[in-house]
Amino acid sequence: MVIQETIEQKLTSAFQPLYLNVENESGMHNVAPGSESHFKVTVVATEFEGQRLLARHRRVNQVLADELANHIHALAIHTYTQQEWQERQASRPDSPACLGGGR
Repeated sequence: MVIQETIEQKLTSAFQPLYLNVENESGMHNVAPGSESHFKVTVVATEFEGQRLLARHRRVNQVLADELANHIHALAIHTYTQQEWQERQASRPDSPACLGGGR
């Protein structure tokens, strides 16, 4: 849970999100039990107002640069403004099934 908690802390500090969800999806992949290598993050923040999707994702990648370089194998990023989140009816996209690593 160390990596997940670090991700949550860093994203909270950087964005003061209206909504934040960090989901460890490592169990959906061919990795050792208890691994923290595959994550999905959903961030709703006022900072994203007027930003294109690529700029939002770059900012998340910047905040998590150390974790991406040293711990995280895969990161699914979903970023929304408050209005976009309300239009989605506060629903996060499902992740696809793992297709690699013998699964």
